[in-house]
Amino acid sequence: MTSIFKIKILIFLVGSLLFSLILFYCLVLTPPINIEPTKIIFIKKGSSLKKISELLEKEGLIKNRQFFILMTTLLNKKAKIKAGEYEFQTNLFPWQVLKILQEGQVKRHLITIPEGYTINQIAQLLGELNIVDKNEFLQKANSPSFISSLGLSDLADSSLEGFLFPDSYHMMKEMDAEDVIRMMTQQFKKVFNEELNKIGNNLRISEREIIILASIIEKETPLPAEKPLISAVFYNRLMKNMPLQSDPTVIYGIKNFNGNLTKEHLLKATPYNTYTKVGFPPTPICNPGRESIRAALSPANVPYIYFVSKNDGSHYFSSNLEDHNQAVLKYQKLIKKTNLTKQW
Repeated sequence: MTSIFKIKILIFLVGSLLFSLILFYCLVLTPPINIEPTKIIFIKKGSSLKKISELLEKEGLIKNRQFFILMTTLLNKKAKIKAGEYEFQTNLFPWQVLKILQEGQVKRHLITIPEGYTINQIAQLLGELNIVDKNEFLQKANSPSFISSLGLSDLADSSLEGFLFPDSYHMMKEMDAEDVIRMMTQQFKKVFNEELNKIGNNLRISEREIIILASIIEKETPLPAEKPLISAVFYNRLMKNMPLQSDPTVIYGIKNFNGNLTKEHLLKATPYNTYTKVGFPPTPICNPGRESIRAALSPANVPYIYFVSKNDGSHYFSSNLEDHNQAVLKYQKLIKKTNLTKQW
């Protein structure tokens, strides 16, 4: 082997080493150059490493997808990348991007479930936000076996209506419906037990009936100051064996309700028509908040058995039918008179 040939080999080896070092520096030790400070990407469940790498390269989060695949494979991290929505700083090194993906540092969203929402409304909201699949959520919320696994069989029976506590939750895109429901029912248990402990053993109706009543109160008024009064009206009616005559219960029992409650609706007997039957409807009619649960547990000490809307969001309360009818004339002059006196 001549000296010239040896020199050529040495030059080639040194050049290869330098090239490798430069390549390593460019791909590993320098982040991509981006104008935007952050990028949000979504990795679907079941995505291959190839698809993920292509997405990262396309969004400018890595410089070279082949190198990212090689790095991930050599580090044995291929199966540890988690699906979800990620918000990346755009000046990260490839190994930092990989670390975030394998740790599942997904973007969290603060989602507020309004008080008084039904199961269907919650499923619709979460479905539109891509938090859960709407149909999967409804199926799980009405699954007796899943309800049993939550320890709510005695209270919830065959539906979780009333037991998905309305609150603000940190959620992620494409969560399992079971995880979301578990989060909401755990919060329900926490709040309900806190309120139960405040009154001791002074329950006048069953715990299940408490939630049913709370759901009716929730739908009747948004005003915290009125909730104990509404509660008292219904307790007093129960004691006198009078129908509750609550419009929201009737509406809940109407399939595809169009927003117009008619006399025919009030006269048609259904399990949820509290004009035609005495006592509670068979299930809660929505998911009540803390104030409504508290009111159902602790009604005001008042003799009222009637209330009517004052058309400003509040109500006028009466303890006899004569006063109630006068209030109806005063506050509901525009309502057509019917032969049915609405005592609610």
